[in-house]
Amino acid sequence: MPHFISLMRLTQRGLDELQHSPERGRISKERVEKLGGRSLSLYATMGADDFVQVFEMPDEARMMQYVLTARRDGHVDPLILPAFDTDKWSGIVNALNLRK
Repeated sequence: MPHFISLMRLTQRGLDELQHSPERGRISKERVEKLGGRSLSLYATMGADDFVQVFEMPDEARMMQYVLTARRDGHVDPLILPAFDTDKWSGIVNALNLRK
């Protein structure tokens, strides 16, 4: 199943309603599961992004459904990155035929 990483920044609404953030994390996990995916991890971070979440989703369309729902809620502004494990990455690189 494809993996995705979400880098999220709290919006002003998310900051104003910060006390509800743990509940929103639970809601996020349930939404992912309803779309056939799994939330593998969720971290609060320091720096440019407030949260990092790692997902397994069946496909890009369902990931987009999740992102649009999260954006519509208005608590976070996510940046979604497709992610490749090292085996898949090795296969991609090997397929390039880079041997000299």
